[in-house]
Amino acid sequence: MVGVHDICARVQNGFRARLGRIAVPETKLNLSVSRILYNQGFVSSVTRGTHLGPDASYTPTTNLNVAERRLWLSLKYYQDDPVLRRMHCISKPSRKINCNANQFRILAAGQPWGIVKGVIPGEIMIVSTIRGVMEIQDAVKHGLGGSLLARAS
Repeated sequence: MVGVHDICARVQNGFRARLGRIAVPETKLNLSVSRILYNQGFVSSVTRGTHLGPDASYTPTTNLNVAERRLWLSLKYYQDDPVLRRMHCISKPSRKINCNANQFRILAAGQPWGIVKGVIPGEIMIVSTIRGVMEIQDAVKHGLGGSLLARAS
């Protein structure tokens, strides 16, 4: 099973190696995290494809081709510097960190809660809620609690 730590490592290593595009396994979690990174401006595009490269036309994912399906993320740079400087996991398999809506509000306001530092300007926190994976500001807006996954700045 692929966890959030896998996409965090792949994205951060891709930026460190100054790659133009990286491939991550096509899972619902990776698609949700990629969508958040795209919406927040950390990557310039997200495309579906195979292990060889992005698809030229739409190809559905089936049980026969699921092993070779990938999401291709085009990494974004500004004046030869990576837009995303750091991406790391908050929750780990050995230490899940769950929060309620009030604790999300505290973290989104920049205040620390427990062992987790608050969100600083220019940083996002990715959370998993009952309505899916979203950015912490969206979870606060909807009054949802959930699990802390990763942060990116």
